Amino acid sequence: MIQIKDVGFKYKDVEVLKNVNVNIEEGEAVALIGPNGSGKSTFLKLLNGIIFSTQGKYFFNNEEINKVKLENSSFCKLFHKKVGFVFQNSDAQLFCSNVYEEIAFGPRQMGMDEQEVDKRVCDCLRLLDIEDLKDREPYNLSGGEKKRVAIAAVLALNPEVLILDEPMNAIDPKGKKFLRELMIKLNASGKTIICSTHDFEYVEGIFKRVLVFSENHIIIRDDNYDVVINDNSFLVENNIK
Repeated sequence: MIQIKDVGFKYKDVEVLKNVNVNIEEGEAVALIGPNGSGKSTFLKLLNGIIFSTQGKYFFNNEEINKVKLENSSFCKLFHKKVGFVFQNSDAQLFCSNVYEEIAFGPRQMGMDEQEVDKRVCDCLRLLDIEDLKDREPYNLSGGEKKRVAIAAVLALNPEVLILDEPMNAIDPKGKKFLRELMIKLNASGKTIICSTHDFEYVEGIFKRVLVFSENHIIIRDDNYDVVINDNSFLVENNIK
């Protein structure tokens, strides 16, 4: 489903990613771990077409994803319907006057009729257990509530791939447990989950595979999640734990 070939990214003259080669199959649940500044968020933004590699190529379903392709509005809509991105900072994602409008925004942009829009919004409100927030202003919500709304807004398009950047940040333990169960449920339903995290306690059981990013902005390990998380000497040596 996803092929990353010799991808690198520079911000001005600073290398943020180097020689990344990754294949991700449909239905996988993949964690990204590594120290702060190792390139995890940059990698996720590349997957979502927010930024573009300065070297190498990215293919989604055997089609190259690049700036020229995503400047085509019909291709861009189709791509973002299939690949959903939940930002680390929910405030960067939420901008509508109330929660209902926030979740409805994506389906409306895709040209869906209001009956279908309403159905999707109501389904996502139920799925995220935020029906009581429907008429609230997003900026007045707690961190955990904002995260649920942001995820609902992405899921309203029913993407094939769900990409999450540190989704457990600024959420209480109850909210983290809810998100863990949600990700397990979504992956079991066939969605591909790609998620950066450092909150190992609350993501147990979600991931089968992990990509480990180093302080040198390369992937130093691509392995079974449980094997890596239980390799304490490796985690300590690479400033991950």
